[in-house]
Amino acid sequence: MSRPPFPPFTEATARQKVRMAEDAWNDRDPERVALAYTEDSQWRNRGEFIQGRAAIVAFLTRKWATELDYRLIKDLHAFTDAHIAVRFRYEWRDAAGQWRRSFGNENWEFDGAGLMRRREASINDVLINAAERQFLWPAPGPRPADIPDLPRTPF
Repeated sequence: MSRPPFPPFTEATARQKVRMAEDAWNDRDPERVALAYTEDSQWRNRGEFIQGRAAIVAFLTRKWATELDYRLIKDLHAFTDAHIAVRFRYEWRDAAGQWRRSFGNENWEFDGAGLMRRREASINDVLINAAERQFLWPAPGPRPADIPDLPRTPF
């Protein structure tokens, strides 16, 4: 199994990889998302450590069952031959209706087939009011082309 684009990355292929990941996560299909990772992929997500596709599917299923109306934007921060660093922001609400904006950084490492073998995510959350939401496109589904990348402001 492979997932182009393949390393070594250029700026264009790194941006393509980031947008493909964003689109997949915005579809909120754990099985589809997990196919972008190696069978033995290792994750650190906040303080949780996850290994393998089955664990990734279980984690994402649990995540999107509690992070309702999830919408995400990822932005290329840096890249090397087989590594990509992204910054991201996403918005979601809990079952009680409280909105949050989560933001942070991810470091990705890829194998030669373009599958991610390592993902490390540092994430922080802030409470927001519904009126403060910025990501308003229909969900689930990819961010429309007319919605810009992340602004350089912290929130």
